[in-house]
Amino acid sequence: MLVDVHCHLTHEHFKDKLDEVLRRAENAGVRAIVCSGVNHPTNEEVLALAKKYPIIKASLGLYPLDVLGEIPAEAADETGLTRQTVPINLEEEFKFILKNKAKIVSLGECGMDFQWDKVHHQKQKENFEKIIAFAEKLNKPLIVHSRKAELECVEMLESSKLKKIIMHCFSGRKHLIKRVAEKGMFFSIPSNILRLQHFQMLTDLVDINQLLTETDAPWLSPYLEQKNEPAFVIESVKKIAEIKKIAFKEAEEQVWKNYLNVFERG
Repeated sequence: MLVDVHCHLTHEHFKDKLDEVLRRAENAGVRAIVCSGVNHPTNEEVLALAKKYPIIKASLGLYPLDVLGEIPAEAADETGLTRQTVPINLEEEFKFILKNKAKIVSLGECGMDFQWDKVHHQKQKENFEKIIAFAEKLNKPLIVHSRKAELECVEMLESSKLKKIIMHCFSGRKHLIKRVAEKGMFFSIPSNILRLQHFQMLTDLVDINQLLTETDAPWLSPYLEQKNEPAFVIESVKKIAEIKKIAFKEAEEQVWKNYLNVFERG
């Protein structure tokens, strides 16, 4: 009953090998994979994948750099997906998402990124404000990207009416983790928790009822010599069980229950 609540199976790394990747995931015990888009082309690809493969659940995204229409050349780890070279028309994409509301389990990934964009912080905030307002009307869980903009994202989310917020790969400091947890938001723990003390600390701080598991595949692999894939989400569950001092099965069942409560139940 493993679940990967955030990955990018539309990445070129998975081209011509997706069937075998999904087979490995199923063999590892993965029962649901939430695949995120970042712009209109990848949102269409995600919907097509979810239609073809029952294990894949669609999440339609508006990645902050794509919304701006500016992918910095130095953002090397952002390559491999179809990217946006002109600003996204948010109103048009909102219409597209609404049209496909019944086919999706969440909105995301969305948010702000101050690591790669050093210039348009105010514009990013304005865009995220519009996305949050749309998410409130859509009434779907929101998967949030907050790289180097953790405090700004949290402040905006705290003043929203959203009930189900998933902080993807959250890198905020301890006091901010506690603040987010107190607001009832969820954290998706990436499989590279195997190697990163930060996510181990986060897992220790946060109640297991607010933890989900992700890979962000093909990035954030727990194994240095391999690209990430949904099967590796098992490493997140193993580490959660170890940190919480519970059996693997108990951790697995609780994370699955959390997934159902957030993504599958109204």
